[in-house]
Amino acid sequence: MTKKFDVIVIGTGTAASAVAHRCRAAGWQAAVVDLRPFGGTCALRGCDPKKVLVGGAEAVDWARRMKGNGIQSEQLQIDWPELMRFKHTFTDAVPKNSEAGFTKAGIATFHDRARFAGPSTVQVGNETLEGRYVVIAAGRRPADLKIPGVEHLTTSEQFLELHQFPRRILFIGGGYIAFEFAHLAARVGAQVTVLHRGARPLSQFDPDLVDQLVAKSRELGIDVNLGTEAKGIEKKSGQFFVHASTSGQQRTFETDMVVHSAGRVPEIDDLNLGAGHVEWDERGVRVNEFLRSVSNPAVYAAGDAAASGGLPLTPVASYESTIVAANLLKGNQQKPNYLGIPTVVFTIPSLASVGLRESEAHEQGLKYRVKEEMTSSW
Repeated sequence: MTKKFDVIVIGTGTAASAVAHRCRAAGWQAAVVDLRPFGGTCALRGCDPKKVLVGGAEAVDWARRMKGNGIQSEQLQIDWPELMRFKHTFTDAVPKNSEAGFTKAGIATFHDRARFAGPSTVQVGNETLEGRYVVIAAGRRPADLKIPGVEHLTTSEQFLELHQFPRRILFIGGGYIAFEFAHLAARVGAQVTVLHRGARPLSQFDPDLVDQLVAKSRELGIDVNLGTEAKGIEKKSGQFFVHASTSGQQRTFETDMVVHSAGRVPEIDDLNLGAGHVEWDERGVRVNEFLRSVSNPAVYAAGDAAASGGLPLTPVASYESTIVAANLLKGNQQKPNYLGIPTVVFTIPSLASVGLRESEAHEQGLKYRVKEEMTSSW
């Protein structure tokens, strides 16, 4: 028997939850579908638990920098198992509370993989759901590195569940995940290595500031290797050997754990989008200015699953959900505006950016002034 809804939302994270609740509040019959525990990436396996752990590292950093100025920090250290237990006080209740919120609002919940069976029909396990509209807000997953030995990689999600911390950690990639986790791991006491194939990591940020962060990372003892591309991973006698290339020279790094930090991609490749006449590429579901599918007017996408102009950030997903909900309920009238959205990499110290980088202002022929000041001595 087919169950009918006004809107079917694939995912239960920030964007998905907001769309479902807004539509339900307007009187629509709504359903949410998620194979994973309800709550989404940010609350369960992304920004929220990460910030709890980074908070512990920040506390240690503050105390160590105050050494000799009234603070005794010789014995100060991070108790990783205890910090992880603290993290779980934030994350463990999320799935139950999230589902309870859906149920209280009258939103139907389904636990299984969603796959399109038609333009607005979704197969969920043995059940068939038919909607006037379908919203894809399924989030992201680690990208396929396409190198031998990928089965030995630890994902960022698995890293956030570590009960014991390894002595040596190597990160493949030089983005947000690599630098945030590297700064955390270094303050826990691990020997940390970062391999980044480009000449400069964190391309979303001002190069001058990135250079300062890289220098600070190296001061912490993090071995940052730029222009270094991982070619394969081997496991021997309980150790991992990462084979890499730097300027044509072959190198091998020995470590106790290899963490995948080389990017994430929309988690939509197994949704059988072809059956739904939904066009997509490596950036996500192809959408128009109203966040509606360019190939199927019954389908919208928001957050990390959409090939929109927004950064893959939780506040952007929340913002796009308001656009999608408004266009569903009132017709296609609202378009997202991505100007001036800030982004932060939560290293210690953190690095933030908003608006145009200097290079972008130069390319656009704008008149601008550059001001800089070092405040570390304040």
